[in-house]
This record gives sequence, structure tokens and C-alpha cells, in this order.
Amino acid sequence: VQLQASGGGLVQAGDSLRLSCTRSGSTSSPRFMGWFRQTPGNDREFVATIEWSSGYTSYADSVKGRFTITREKVKNTVYLQMNSLKPEDTATYYCAADKGTLIHSREYYDSGYDYWGLGTQVTVSS
Repeated sequence: VQLQASGGGLVQAGDSLRLSCTRSGSTSSPRFMGWFRQTPGNDREFVATIEWSSGYTSYADSVKGRFTITREKVKNTVYLQMNSLKPEDTATYYCAADKGTLIHSREYYDSGYDYWGLGTQVTVSS
């Protein structure tokens, strides 16, 4: 399974960006696909996740109301729409997918995911 992420960039505070992540290499579906982010010297932190079949979503408190995760099944793609960006959103963003067996309540932890894309950098200037 390969995950290809794109959409990062340099923006100003208050701007928007949309990240995309396309999953390939498997005909089976994940249970969850998620986004995590990481800054230098820090652990990877949960941002948002979506249950592939139901569309159920969950967000970190720090992004709730500003970020929206969606998926497009026919394209095997998950999106992260990021609005009202803040300098503290600056990070490398990673998309992740599981093998289809992720236990509910574990979707907030990076250890629950089996596949990771290469990161895409998001930089928000003040």
C-alpha cells in the first residue's frame, strides 16, 4: 500500500490549504484514514481521522471547527481542508491508513496505523 500526499505550502495566517492523500496498491479498504502532524523535536500528533465506510470523523481540539476531513471513495483519496490557518499549524503533515482492522478508539494514535505517506510541509507565516 502506498500513500501519496500533496497540497502543502507556504501561506499566511488566516489562509486556507487543502491536503490530499491517495491510497494505492490494495483493493481492500482501510477502516480509518487519518492525518497527523509533526514539528521538529516533537512527537507526531493526531489531527483528524475518518472512518472509510461510514464517514465518521474525529478531530483534535486544536483544529476542531477549522479543519475538515473528507474522503472520496472512488478515488481512494482523503482530503484535509484547513481553514483559518494559524502559525502554530506549521508542521509536516502525514496521512495514514490502517489494514482494515483498526479498533475503534485507537484511531487517535499513530501506532494504530499501518501505512504512512511521505510528509507534506505546511508553513503558516504570521
